[in-house]
Amino acid sequence: MFGILRPCRHSLPGDLATQWMSHLCGLCLALRDEHGQTARVATNYDGLVVSALAAAQTTPGSSTRTAGPCPLRGMRSAQVADGAGARLAASVSLLLAAAKVDDHVADGDGVYGRTPVRGAARRLARRWAEDARASGRRLGFDAQALLAAADRQTTVEEALGPGDDLLAATAPTEEATGEAFAHTALLAGRPGNEAPLREAGRLFGRVAHLLDAVEDQAADRARGAWNPITATGTDITRVRQLCDDAVLGVRLALAEAEFTDGRLVHALLVHELDRAVRRVFAASGHGDEHPHCSARHPGPRTGTPHEDDRHDTRDKPVDQGGWCCTTPRAERPPRRRGLWAGCAVALFMTCTGQVCCRDPYPGPWRGEPREACCSSCGDCVPDCGCDSFGDCCKACGRCDCDCCPCDC
Repeated sequence: MFGILRPCRHSLPGDLATQWMSHLCGLCLALRDEHGQTARVATNYDGLVVSALAAAQTTPGSSTRTAGPCPLRGMRSAQVADGAGARLAASVSLLLAAAKVDDHVADGDGVYGRTPVRGAARRLARRWAEDARASGRRLGFDAQALLAAADRQTTVEEALGPGDDLLAATAPTEEATGEAFAHTALLAGRPGNEAPLREAGRLFGRVAHLLDAVEDQAADRARGAWNPITATGTDITRVRQLCDDAVLGVRLALAEAEFTDGRLVHALLVHELDRAVRRVFAASGHGDEHPHCSARHPGPRTGTPHEDDRHDTRDKPVDQGGWCCTTPRAERPPRRRGLWAGCAVALFMTCTGQVCCRDPYPGPWRGEPREACCSSCGDCVPDCGCDSFGDCCKACGRCDCDCCPCDC
């Protein structure tokens, strides 16, 4: 899985973690049903937003289905996103994956530079693009517009040089993501949301493109590969300003759209997008904050990290030098298994790497959450301002966030 949005379980309070997992699993299953088992490797966190947007504009729970046991859920069933939104997300994700494979082939990255692999990768990317176009057509979505934007990217890049506008390089990506976001309004029967969601998608695409360039700049410079920041000679401070302005633009655009339940969308496209910008710039040596902390106004706090979070009553771990996960924990009641069934599940989870890499993973006998042995990634800091939604008013100084449960 890939993408710039990587929410942690502490940053999705209440039922948002369950919703996030529902869309992630729904996207994965839609890829399987529409395009075959191999296509499931195209599952990514950014494409998931399309499914979340479609669901946020419809009646809650109207487009879900029961999914069977899965290794990443500890062989348990779950309610997952279904319907046109999940299928559109699958189509977009497949297009993103195809474009990413093409980009690796063009740059000769790693094994993609070898002749046999290069040929196979090109055929796979071509097939994925054709499949995505066909599935998009069934949804009334013109995937050709996204493909045309991807094809235009190479032409745009070849024309850029020192002193040129960096945003010329992001324009094709902005156009593609804008169309995908806007189509969710048509699927949900809310044409009034089309314009603001197109703007939100356009700016989201800008951020995604720029962050990818920032992450790759050092490696691209070392191997002489093309990078939009280096090619245009844009100062990194200007790049950061463009990203911050785009994050604000996304928030303002979402405020103009009407949602049935926009909490998850707001959490992903406002809070998590801001977190992604801070993480990437800090990790690249261009930030003065913790790479995974997205506090706008950090200040002295008292007690435990979430002591005064009045509206999020889940048990929270004590900060012991940083904790996080890449998959939010979905709250579900534990399910007991017998001795032999539990042993079989324990063996399966060990062989599939869940005991090591899935955090938290459900206990094989009682289903209680357990900490993975490789979970000390330190991806984020709990003392993190707005990401703790209960402290949103305190951190932001105002109460205009959809996600804020505060009553100030």
